[in-house]
Amino acid sequence: MHWINFPLIVIMVWSGLRIYWAEDVYAFGFFDWEWFKFFPESFYESLQLNRKLARGLAFHFNFAWLFTINGLAFVIYTWRTREWRELAPNRRSLRGSLDVLLHDLRIRKEEPPKRGRYNEAQRLTYSLVIGLGALAVLSGFAIFKPTQVFPLTWILGGYTSARIIHFVVTIAFVLFFVVHILQVARAGWRNFTSMVTGYELVDIESEESGESVRSAPPDPPQEAADA
Repeated sequence: MHWINFPLIVIMVWSGLRIYWAEDVYAFGFFDWEWFKFFPESFYESLQLNRKLARGLAFHFNFAWLFTINGLAFVIYTWRTREWRELAPNRRSLRGSLDVLLHDLRIRKEEPPKRGRYNEAQRLTYSLVIGLGALAVLSGFAIFKPTQVFPLTWILGGYTSARIIHFVVTIAFVLFFVVHILQVARAGWRNFTSMVTGYELVDIESEESGESVRSAPPDPPQEAADA
């Protein structure tokens, strides 16, 4: 489920950019003074994203359903296996996340303690990403069917507000993936392969045979906040 999300989100971002090309409305600025535009026309042309709105809509809606189903399966799995207890943050997570960040920046020498498989930064970040996934789905429905799901659209502040939320969540997902992959790479190639396969080869010399054995799934890498 973890790795299924990666290609799904990549395809949805790619198709979403084709949809966004049709009405490129977001930029940073003040009144008529535009400071920064997310995607200039040259960006769409270089990636051949322009003039392909229908194809973008088709891909986006179909893969969004797969993303939703995978998310529901993950929630059910973590609930039935009680793994949510390993992920759920508590009142110490915010302070603990700061300690983890200071340690990763080499400002703090002492490594913060972990409770179970995840440190406090991981608990906070992974829970936030799950919440972002739910918000992406809900805001997507509010944009796709604003009349049919009017109560949802109204809760999100209307169509325009839901669209802004959807865009901001997408940016947050992209930033999370970039930092997440960099943190895993920083932990070493062996850790990266273990994240993909679920197993890690470790050199444990047996006193009798001297054989290397395959370990159980490793703990996640010590990461700072991933988003």
